[in-house]
Amino acid sequence: MLSTKVLGIITKRFALPQVVGALLAGLIMGPAMLNILQETDLMDQLAELGVIVLMFNAGLETDLGELKKAGKSAFIIALIGVLVPLAGGFVLAGFFNQGPDTMLQNCFIGVILTATSVSITVETLKEIGKLSTRSGNAILGAAIIDDVLGIVALTIITSLSGTGTSLVLVLVKIAAFFAVSVVAWMLLHRAAEWWFKRYNRDKRRFVVISFAFCLLYAYVAEAFFGVADITGAYIAGLIFAKTPRATYLQDRFDTLSYTLLSPVFFASLGLKVVLPQMSMAIILFSVLLIVWAVASKVIGCGLGARLCGYSGQDSLRIGVGMISRGEVALIVANNGIAVGLMKEEFFGPVVLMVIATTILTPILLKLVYRGKEKDYSDLQESELVNRYEDAEAFGMASQALLEDHERLLHSQEAHKS
Repeated sequence: MLSTKVLGIITKRFALPQVVGALLAGLIMGPAMLNILQETDLMDQLAELGVIVLMFNAGLETDLGELKKAGKSAFIIALIGVLVPLAGGFVLAGFFNQGPDTMLQNCFIGVILTATSVSITVETLKEIGKLSTRSGNAILGAAIIDDVLGIVALTIITSLSGTGTSLVLVLVKIAAFFAVSVVAWMLLHRAAEWWFKRYNRDKRRFVVISFAFCLLYAYVAEAFFGVADITGAYIAGLIFAKTPRATYLQDRFDTLSYTLLSPVFFASLGLKVVLPQMSMAIILFSVLLIVWAVASKVIGCGLGARLCGYSGQDSLRIGVGMISRGEVALIVANNGIAVGLMKEEFFGPVVLMVIATTILTPILLKLVYRGKEKDYSDLQESELVNRYEDAEAFGMASQALLEDHERLLHSQEAHKS
């Protein structure tokens, strides 16, 4: 825990997310380097809870209304930005993973590459004052749709990995799950809204009941429909999103996540990597995976942006803004190992790809926006941007209240003395 926090602080100093620090902690402390720590059953169980909480939080942050407003252009950018990495990842994996029954495994490498983690992009765009521009809005909208499409692809691939199950039955079960989820959202979302508005006393029970529902829905998704538990957790988050207490829930689950579950999850991923065992073929695969991870988003999302009428320069910026994979790719990869869709020797290259894209994204973004830092001609109002900034403001307000409370206590003690 201490190593994840210390390295998280160090990586934050270099304008990188603390997730990278937690990953490096696992790499350094684990078999890849010092070999001080190994995986344990307890760590695996905490990591599983961690990924469920992360996906539940992702659902809480998703605004379906704003998703519709993101428009056709954001959908086209996201769709092509998913298909290009998926196809290229499948072909690339095919050269290094040959043999019978490897098609789904190679498809899964492509699914990992479809992910987009927009947090580092948002922070970089805020830093250079370009978050509220036309290209910045397109990146935000496309990234949200990208995550939804990635979850659908993950659901299909993991469901097909079940042995002895026909394709038709798998697709029927997936369709049934999403049909049940739509009905559940329509009924439970309204019920949660009614309850949250009516009850204004002890709000902690909202957290307990919503988390219990998240775990229950994750179990139902996997046990009854053959769908990944993280998909169930994401849908559970969607049910509570945009309710009167959604921001309160998000804040409380953030606390649960960053104090214990997330550091353990990301560090456990680092522990899975065994670098000395990487052969020349795996090293070559790592390099090509990083190159394709960068190129595929620039090509796919950039092409989608051009088709939607964006300029060549803005299309390049949108493509670069979608490069970072971050925690989303790690969550998908971890799920793939759990269900046998990815060989363990390919996990190291995936972790290296995530670290590389996370480091490269802010550098490349600043390059493609060079010379435009003081150009405000393309600024646009956006509900997506406003919502992101509102969530950040809520966190700052909570911190300010704690500081005011401390000052009040100090003043009372001074008055008594």
